[in-house]
Amino acid sequence: MDSDETKIREVIARVNRIPTWSLPYFYLAIIGIGYFFTFYDISDIGFAMPAIAVQFNISSSSFIYLFLALSVGLIGYAIGSYLIGSLADITGRYRSMILTMGLTALGSFGDALSVNVAMLTVFRFITGIGLGADLNLVSSYVSEFAPPKVRGRITVYTFLIGILGQSVTPFIALLLIPASDIGPGWRYLFVIGGIIAVIALALRFELPESPRWLVQRKKNYAKAEEVLERMEKTAKKKVGELPEPVPSEVEIYKDRFPTLYLFRKPYSIRLTILVVMWFFWYIGNYAFLGDAATLIPHSSVSSSIIYLAVGAIGYPVGAVIMIATADKFERKFVILADTIVWFIGMFIFSLATRDALFVGAFLVSMALGMYLQVAYTYTAESYPTRARSSGFALTDGIGHGGGALGAILLPILVTTYSFGFGFKFIAVTGLIAGLIALLGPSSSRKSLEEVSS
Repeated sequence: MDSDETKIREVIARVNRIPTWSLPYFYLAIIGIGYFFTFYDISDIGFAMPAIAVQFNISSSSFIYLFLALSVGLIGYAIGSYLIGSLADITGRYRSMILTMGLTALGSFGDALSVNVAMLTVFRFITGIGLGADLNLVSSYVSEFAPPKVRGRITVYTFLIGILGQSVTPFIALLLIPASDIGPGWRYLFVIGGIIAVIALALRFELPESPRWLVQRKKNYAKAEEVLERMEKTAKKKVGELPEPVPSEVEIYKDRFPTLYLFRKPYSIRLTILVVMWFFWYIGNYAFLGDAATLIPHSSVSSSIIYLAVGAIGYPVGAVIMIATADKFERKFVILADTIVWFIGMFIFSLATRDALFVGAFLVSMALGMYLQVAYTYTAESYPTRARSSGFALTDGIGHGGGALGAILLPILVTTYSFGFGFKFIAVTGLIAGLIALLGPSSSRKSLEEVSS
């Protein structure tokens, strides 16, 4: 065994023996603020679209062009997730997380300044590049620091802060966007998002680099040792003496592009399963978040936002449920349970009565709060450190193609058939995602090296 392999095994063994979150909890808040912006932005475009259509003089017959702007943003998600995700496997998680938040701030301020659909489309694309990559990087980053037995719970803590962004967005939209759709309120909605992104960007300079990445990719043992000593010191204050590290076999990096690892078994099989899972999930996810406020029948924009705002209380409720359950049960079974809640909620929402819209929106939002971070964690931990960001990026990036499809397809289905048909359709696509997850690997309470072997 050469000296590099010995040092890598020792560092990973020391990381894996730590039984608790071993960085300041403030770091979880820093990561969560970035997540807050991500989910805020995912929602704000849907609430802004009706007012944008009025002020850009877009007729009902050409409204599809505005939905295309939403879809182009999702294409940016896919491109950014892969390009910056691959960059993160080569140059590090830390630098890439700084880049993503800078892009999202730029895109959000550009959204606010847009004067036509073309300009909005360009800045939604830029925003999408940053957001898509950030979703990837946060999940990979937290997974590489979190202990195996509580990895699901720790990632949900950061997600809980983030999902509040999705919860408060409709209430902010109610305050800023008048029923007449006249005024700059929708622009302020994007400005608020940009300010949050700038705050998150400034705070992220406090974060350390992943010691797993430092030794396996960079071979920077001194820096990894520095970060690891801080982690061990924090952990000892919480739990006392740590168990002896038990080195295990690890695969040493070879000088190849990270994506190439993903086309070898077992990763090629996992890649296929997870891509299809996310593709089906995102069909309904982005159709609901981007289109629902516009498509609810016999309802003004403000009334539609009220239905979704009250329902949005379900987001943090779902995340809290996952704090208690994410590590107690096998992750893929939890994902299936989440999609069953989605199916029930969306079916109720499709009935389109006043009570059904409130109840359905709550259950759908709760399902989103339950599904997203558990599925993000499951995706990140299914790939090896040498290609974790690339694997998540490719999976989530291609999966976002489903979101782009859903954002365009749902209005067509509602117009061609009915509101009920369109929303029952996305109820089914979400459930299909949960069933596909059952084909993936087992991961709960295992070290990253065990899962990815």
